[in-house]
Parts: sequence; structure tokens; C-alpha cells
Amino acid sequence: MPIDREHIRNFSIIAHIDHGKSTLADRLLQATNAVSDREAKAQLLDSMDLERERGITIKASAVTVLHRHIPGAKADDLEADYEAPIDDQGTHTTRKGDAADHGELFMLNFIDTPGHVDFNYEVSRALKACEGALLVVDSTQGVEAQTVVNALLAFDQDLEIIVVLNKIDLPSSHSDDVAMEVEQVLGLPAEDCLLVSAKTGEGIQELLAAICDKFPAPRKPETKKTRALIFDAVYDDYRGVIVYVRVFDGHLRVGDKIRMMELGRTFNITELGKYTPKQTKVKELAPGETGYLVAAIKTLGDVRVGDTITLDIDPATEPLAGYEPPSQMVFCDFYPATSDKKSNDFEDLREAMEKLQLNDSSFTYLPVHSEALGFGFRCGFLGLLHMDIAQERLEREHNLEIVQTAPTVSYKVLIRAKGGGSEEIEVHNP
Repeated sequence: MPIDREHIRNFSIIAHIDHGKSTLADRLLQATNAVSDREAKAQLLDSMDLERERGITIKASAVTVLHRHIPGAKADDLEADYEAPIDDQGTHTTRKGDAADHGELFMLNFIDTPGHVDFNYEVSRALKACEGALLVVDSTQGVEAQTVVNALLAFDQDLEIIVVLNKIDLPSSHSDDVAMEVEQVLGLPAEDCLLVSAKTGEGIQELLAAICDKFPAPRKPETKKTRALIFDAVYDDYRGVIVYVRVFDGHLRVGDKIRMMELGRTFNITELGKYTPKQTKVKELAPGETGYLVAAIKTLGDVRVGDTITLDIDPATEPLAGYEPPSQMVFCDFYPATSDKKSNDFEDLREAMEKLQLNDSSFTYLPVHSEALGFGFRCGFLGLLHMDIAQERLEREHNLEIVQTAPTVSYKVLIRAKGGGSEEIEVHNP
């Protein structure tokens, strides 16, 4: 059923690493009955094996859930308490009273983001698609480096922020002190901090009520012409490129011929949907909604994160504000290894890097040649963990063996110019 724009809430979950973002996202999914107890598992939105093994989030994950809220209420009834377990089609059935007794229906679109500094670019992209942010702070650790960085990113986007003090179930929790620290460091009122335990579910009812009441609805459409922002994209071997979008103006419908405004390429939408967190197909995406689209996009260069999608038949004149390109900090060379087991070559590595760059636009590569190792690529990363993850993804997802050179950083060199002046140049490959 269609949801009124005033009842849509788009928000991100941001925090320092290990402060409990993914656990909180899992708890929100369970509380709103988006997943059954049988399907629930730790790090539900972290789909990569690497994410589960390391206990970290690498890719931002966008999910849509439905929740009922009585405007002004301090705490909400949880769908998990008054609904029957959802079936395989994701159908919600009320088993206690009438659904309307529990409040008005809201659509919550939330994005679980990485906490590690190397994946900060994922956070900035996610925030572009939101009006609000849940800033999760570990009540046993207090405000840490990425807490401040992510809060500043949210301030820059002019987002409404709700501070969540997590892990209050632990004996070492000192939530009052941490609330005062949040006020002193970030300037957010200590009394507005919500006390939550994502592990036990304590405080989730109050959190859901605050999300519906405090976060603003999406802005009104500024034009009747369709404009949607691409905030992520992944490659699927069977369906081509799956594009994640946030619709700001107009509508996207199955069958529409769309145009990428920056690249000028056109495609026909064959599938629209949302993650609930299962893939659920829909016929259209309205203003304020997030979702994914499939349009038989086969060429990886046809999609650029930050580009604006419009309709080819009635295009918008001005694109939406995109993203600042990320700055790479660490560089190293990747070469295909020679092995009896695997027939690796330069072209296999190039194809794998194209797919990786589509899913991770902060990763860059340029072809290079070494006398000892042959043809390979000079790669740029946001940090050492980013480099480690990229190499492991290339080897696992594309069945490659890679030789990696020692990492280096870029150097700024001041050279003397003609006429007595000086000139600064940046060297990536010393």
C-alpha cells in the first residue's frame, strides 16, 4: 500500500567501529517484525563473508521496514509483539486487536554504515540519501574518533541527529557521564540522549517513537520532473548492475526509459524493488523513497555513484548535488600471480578490478609494468584496512591469486621553478 510522504523517514545509523550499529540494525528489523526469529542472525545486513568473519561493516546496506506509531507517544508498540510471524512473502498479519489501534503506518528507510575510518566514504554517500541520523555511542567507551568524524559529516548535511547510548546492559556502562561527554564534545543536549541496549532490546520502543517524531519527512518535490540520486551500485552476474537510488522528485516506474544525467546513457527499467530485508519487487518508487532498480545495465562504466537519474522522455534540467570524489591515501601495485592451479592473467585481473570499483568507487587503479612482475595495476586506497579488504575480495570473489607490493603513501614535493619561484607537485609512484 502507498505511504504518504509525511510518514516516510530516511535515516542512517552511524558510529565509531564496534559501538553496536549492526546489532542495533538487527534489533530494529526484529522489533518491526521484518524478519522472523528463525531468520534472525547476528549482522543480518552484513552479507559479505568478510564482514561476518571480521565483525565489521564494509558496505552500507539500505533496508525498508513498516512501523506503526501514535504521534506524540513516548514509546511504541512493537510489531513483533502484536503481529503473527511473517510468512515467506513477507506478509504482516495482526493477531492482537486491529492494526490501526497501534498507530499510523510509517515507512522507515534506514542504512547501516561502516564505522572504520577507511570506509568513511560509504558513510558520506549514505547520508546524502537521508534526513536524519542515529548516532550510536557505546556507553562503556564514550565518544571516540569516528563518533566525532561521523557527527561532523551529519552536521555538514544538515541532518537531524538522535544520539543513542548503546550497551547500557553492561556493568561497565556509565551512560550519565557519556551523555555529558556528548554534550561537551558535540554540543548535543545530554538530556536528549536515548538509553538503549541493542542486545536485550531495552529502549527500542522509545527509539522507534523518537525516529517517527523527531526525524523530518522528506522534502517536498521541487519539480514535477523525475530526479533520483544513485547512492550505491552492485554487480550481479545474472541481472547486471543493480542500482540503489533515493527518489527526490517525480516517480520511477517499471518500464520507464531512464537517462543518467552525467553520462547521458539511457536504459529501460525492468525491475524496481526494496530490501525488507528480502528483495521485494514494487511497481513504482515515489518521492522520498529508497530502493533498487534493474535496467539490463551490462557495462560497468554506465553507472556512476552520485549521478542523477531522470526520465528520457521528460528530462530534468538540473541534476541533484552529487558527491565529492574521495582522496586516496595509500598506494600499492597488484600483479597476477603465476600458479599451476589457476590460470591468472592480466585481463582477468582487469575485469575483477572493474567489478570491484563499481561496488567501491573509492578504489582506483591504473595499469603499470614491472621488469620483474610484468603487467599489473597501481591501486589507490583510503587506508591499510581498505587495501587488505580489496585484495581479499579480489582473491575470494574472483578466484584470483595476487602479488602485492609494499604499500606507499603519496608525497608532496616542493621543487624550485624557473625565475626563483617554487612549485608543489604530488607524487603517487616514487
